[in-house]
Amino acid sequence: MTVSEDFASRTGQFRGELLAHCYRMLGSAEEAEDLVQETYLRAWRSFEGFEGRSSVRTWLYRIATNVCLTAIGRRGRRPLPSGLGGPADDPGAALVAGAEVAWLQPFPDAGAGAGVDPAAVAVSRAGVRLAFVAALQYLSARQRAVLILRDVLELPAAEVAGLLGMTTAAVNSGLRRARAQLARALPAEEALAEPAEPERRAVLERFAAAVENADVSGLAELLTADVVLEMPPVLTWFTGRQAVTRFFALRALDVPGRFRLVPVMANGQPALAVYQRESDGAHHADAITVPTLTTAGIARIVTFRDPGLFTLFGLPPVLGADAAPPAPAQDRAGARWPG
Repeated sequence: MTVSEDFASRTGQFRGELLAHCYRMLGSAEEAEDLVQETYLRAWRSFEGFEGRSSVRTWLYRIATNVCLTAIGRRGRRPLPSGLGGPADDPGAALVAGAEVAWLQPFPDAGAGAGVDPAAVAVSRAGVRLAFVAALQYLSARQRAVLILRDVLELPAAEVAGLLGMTTAAVNSGLRRARAQLARALPAEEALAEPAEPERRAVLERFAAAVENADVSGLAELLTADVVLEMPPVLTWFTGRQAVTRFFALRALDVPGRFRLVPVMANGQPALAVYQRESDGAHHADAITVPTLTTAGIARIVTFRDPGLFTLFGLPPVLGADAAPPAPAQDRAGARWPG
């Protein structure tokens, strides 16, 4: 076996979980891809000197974490609109653009066809939840690393200390501070119970049907009273069923058939890729929508209006005449979602 083959056989199985790790640290699926590439390049350069004093997995996490810490130092945090100011009052007023902001991105799951290694499936679902990753952005780079390594990956404190060049006491102290800060940053709906899987998928089916059929009243029935709507890269966001419903009525759900929605998996949960009909009659990539469901209904809708994300999710840019359209809403069984 050549050195190259030995390296690939010993390190390749960890690519998926390293990708999820870098995403948690940076909040960007695109940057995570680049940082994992950098991790493997550094690992390859030092592979012949790897003496096995730690496991290959731990060794790779040490490299990846250091790569991420450097990247965070250069780029800062990635917020959602609700992290930058209060909600807007008038759904009919002009929206405020935020093109200059480096926004949080959704993370395509392994089942979404984004080329993620199957090892990513083993990563905790809670560890990539959108609200959790958004809350991580409020922590310092080192606090993020400590909390992720200890609470998500469940590494022992002594091992985390070795990874980060800290004492065990410093790791434990940093973890306490990170947990307290995270508790303040997490949205309130994270404390609420989620519906069972069949109910969750049924609600999303109804949500997709309401959007495709421009059924504003049907959409309103699915929303909680204090629902939040965010649409990066737009700075403007709304809260409350009345404001959110009015926004959809005024700006989106004007005619049936304007949108086509395709089920995907993002951040460990069912989500939707939104295609919008344009002047050529075809439906073009528009946004990735990640709803948060509680037993009371849809509590948050984050719609990432970035057609470039469709490549990460393995989706075509256009649903044209030659493309297979999404199934009718009544035919979309839960199995329509990958995973």
